Amino acid sequence: MPNIPQVPLNDGHRIPQLGFGVYKIPEAETVDAVLTALEAGYRHIDTAAFYENEHAVGEAVRRSGLPRDDVFVTTKVWWTDNGYDSTLRAFDASLERLGFDAVDLFLIHWPAPQRDEYVETWRALEHLKAEGRARSIGVANFHTHHLDRLAAETETVPAVNQVELHPWLPQREVRAYDEARGIVTESWSPLARGRVLDDPLLAGLAAKHGVTPAQVVIRWQLQLGNVVIPKSSTPERIRSNLDVFGFTLDADDLTAIDTLESGERTGKDPDHLG
Repeated sequence: MPNIPQVPLNDGHRIPQLGFGVYKIPEAETVDAVLTALEAGYRHIDTAAFYENEHAVGEAVRRSGLPRDDVFVTTKVWWTDNGYDSTLRAFDASLERLGFDAVDLFLIHWPAPQRDEYVETWRALEHLKAEGRARSIGVANFHTHHLDRLAAETETVPAVNQVELHPWLPQREVRAYDEARGIVTESWSPLARGRVLDDPLLAGLAAKHGVTPAQVVIRWQLQLGNVVIPKSSTPERIRSNLDVFGFTLDADDLTAIDTLESGERTGKDPDHLG
């Protein structure tokens, strides 16, 4: 079993630095995928109400035989449920689907700034944390100006900011902002939905280290200090994505990967959703 680093959060909890994402895995396939991940050694599963597979994630955790406290589970409130009361209702529904008494991390999935409800949504998350049903709370897809507003109008600094982050979009400004405020940066779409893996530069680094391009990118994410949640439904790739602790990228490798930055997103700009 790999010894996955545990990253401290600003609320005293810890999060496994490498996790398993289940976005776009159909619910019928999610139990087997999560069981494969847990058997391989993952102890961090990332789901969301929008993914429509929370029930399967909870079922897989139960079937694994692992103690509930040994598996860090994240879920999220979708932007159409932003708002204080609607967020509380959405959380109750997520918890029921998971079959848990609490989640380890609950996130605002998108700020949806045009709706102007993310501050009230955050206050609902603060309430859930005070109740103990969300052990840690955070945000996803927040630009620094969204975080500035939370800081000005609420009491709690998010534990995590989960953003699209890959070699094309390294999110330097967000990472620096988060680090200065004790917020952990977490990467979704860490492989740019697989599209970045065809880059010849990454193929060359993979050959240099005797690994795959995906392993190079995941290792890069870890060395940046990010929490990273690669996703696959293929057992071989699920295991391969975890096998990234036997090599280290050197300074030249990191400098080379820096040259891939283009600003290209695979998802929406958070200011333009909702």
